[in-house]
Formats: sequence, structure tokens, C-alpha cells
Amino acid sequence: MKIGIISTGSITEAFLAALSQVEQATCTAIYSRKETNARLFTQQYNIAHLYTNLEDMLSSDDVDCVYIASPNSLHFEYAKRALQHGKHVICEKPFTSNAHELQQLIQLAKGQHLFLFEAITNIHLPNYRWLKEQIHRLGQLRIVQCNYSQYSRQYDRLLAGETPNVFNPHFSGGALMDINVYNLHFIMNLFGRPQQLSYTANKHDNGIDTSGVLVMQYDGFIATAVGSKDTTGMNFVLIQGEKGFIHVENGANGCRSIHLHIGDTTEQYNAHTTDNTLYYELVDFVNMYRDGDYDECYQLLHYSYEVMQTLDRARYDAGIVFTADAMSSQH
Repeated sequence: MKIGIISTGSITEAFLAALSQVEQATCTAIYSRKETNARLFTQQYNIAHLYTNLEDMLSSDDVDCVYIASPNSLHFEYAKRALQHGKHVICEKPFTSNAHELQQLIQLAKGQHLFLFEAITNIHLPNYRWLKEQIHRLGQLRIVQCNYSQYSRQYDRLLAGETPNVFNPHFSGGALMDINVYNLHFIMNLFGRPQQLSYTANKHDNGIDTSGVLVMQYDGFIATAVGSKDTTGMNFVLIQGEKGFIHVENGANGCRSIHLHIGDTTEQYNAHTTDNTLYYELVDFVNMYRDGDYDECYQLLHYSYEVMQTLDRARYDAGIVFTADAMSSQH
């Protein structure tokens, strides 16, 4: 898999570090509007081609898959253009600004017989997969709690009167999309779509959520997802059943270590061999690409679409509107 990258942000360095550990995949190109932003990556990771014109990269035979880690609002347009050029796509979370955009990408990918992946790390982690196998031991579930709180350096800029991308409705930012999405994936990959939900958010004057609590009702239990970019907290997951509970250290994002408590016994599990959580999703994507497993890819797309629909419901419940929403309604 020859990958071209659209991004020069911090996530790109983690992606390239993970990619260096994955066989049968390599980065052959990187795109940035500013050459100086990408030059450091080409030198450090020995990337052959640097593009300042996206059309040139998308037309290149040296790229068969595009990794997109641009601001959220640009995911749709970049992914659409890549698919139209016959390129497979790996797109960072959140997949798109809204479900309508993702629906278009899915139709395009299927019509072109192309792979389209959402780069959401936690559902691909070995620890998470073990948790899925063990959760039945808790008996009837009653309470699920997820907290992922990380004070953003960009929040100081917001308080100072600036509008960084991650807190900008025009760029589809906010705590729900940027950080609470990990909690939502953690919960929905286990339990599917909630029957009911509500999202209560702390909002800035520009209407974006800087933190919030998502409450979801399932058959017999309640799941809560706290995501905060305006505070630091203790990140954790607790899944509580009538026979015991599971504690996930460091929260839904990393699933660093799992503690299973049944009665007076405790089991600890950690199968991670690297701290770079992007490694495991990349292995899954490369394996699907190698095996031509479109069925697995498209099952994941259906799941991602349900997550995006749930994100839409949560935003609308809290009155959070993106510029992309108005654009989608026109199509």
C-alpha cells in the first residue's frame, strides 16, 4: 500500500511512526500548501515526493491510498476528490462533519470499488477486543461511564479572543467531535445505537462545545460519555454489571490496561506491544487491503455511518450547528 498524506499536523508524525512498523505499507508522498511544513517530514521519514498541488498528488501513480488528517471540515472534500481519482482513503476521525457527507463518500467508494477507512484507533486495539470477549461475564449491565478530559492548549487562544480550528464551527470543531468521539466509538462498537440520547454542553459564545456530557439509554442500562477540552480530569472507563465491573485505565482513547473485577477476583490484561495506538488500526487496514476484504471494510463503514448519525443527533440536541450542515442541506 503506497500512501500519500494530506496533513502536516502532530497526528502525521504519529501516523508515520506507526507506518514505519507496518509491513506492506509505506508513505510515498506528502501534500502541504506550504512546502516548508512538509519538508521536515520528507527528510525524517525519507518520503520520496512532496506536493504543494493536491491535484498532482492525487494524479500520481506513486500513490494508491490517501491518508487525510486535515481539519474536520475538510475531510469530506479531500476524501471525495481522492476517491474520484481512484484512490483508496484512510480518513481521521471524525469521519466527516455530518452523516450526509459520509453517506456520499460511502456511495462513491462502493461505486468505485475502493477502500474507505475511518482512522478511529480504539476499536482496533487488542485490549478493546479482549474486553468485548469478556463483557458478558458482568451479567446484566446497568451503568457505563466514559471520561476523556484533556485541557487543550488551543483553549487558551479561544479565551484570548482567537478562534482556533478545533473550536471553530466553520471547521466542524468542538469537544464532541474532537475528543468525546472516542467515548462514543467505545460505547457504540460494544452496544450499537442508543435508544435515546441527550447531549448537554458547555458552549463558547461562538456556539461551539468546549466540554459536554452525552447520556445514552440502552435496554436495561445507561451509558454516559464525558468529553472535555476545557479541563483536565481522570480519564477512565467503568462498565458496571450486576456480577462485576470492568475498569479501563486511561480512558477510551488508549485502553492502556483492562481490569476485570468479578466478585473478589481481579484479572488484569494488557496485550499492547506499542504505545502508538495508530499501529493497530493500520495493521487492520493493510490486511484488508492485502486480502481484498471489501466486505469487512464496508461493514465498518456502516458502523461508522451509525456513529456519525449519533454525533448529528447529539449536536442537534445541544444546538450545535456547523457551517457544513447548511452546505449539506443544499445538496
